[in-house]
Amino acid sequence: MARKHPSARVREPVQVYLDRGDRDLLEEAARRSGLPRAEILRRGLRAIAHQMLAEQTPGSSFEYLIGILGDDPSIPRDLAARHDEYLYGDLSDDAGER
Repeated sequence: MARKHPSARVREPVQVYLDRGDRDLLEEAARRSGLPRAEILRRGLRAIAHQMLAEQTPGSSFEYLIGILGDDPSIPRDLAARHDEYLYGDLSDDAGER
């Protein structure tokens, strides 16, 4: 009797618990892409693994920081230029005391 060879692609079920926001995000990504939810999750896993497990090149940490704060409207638009003022307060007040 010939023995069946397992398929080249063995699939294993995984259970994931999502909060409402993540579930809505998954549903929207599936709807817009036309892909099954499982494929969205597989691609997301591959993307994050590629990003986290790839060898780090010079400047990669800087690339990671770009956009890390997102588009929160409460973040000042001049944060990069005036970061010390936001971190430590108005530095001009202390200048006269030195």
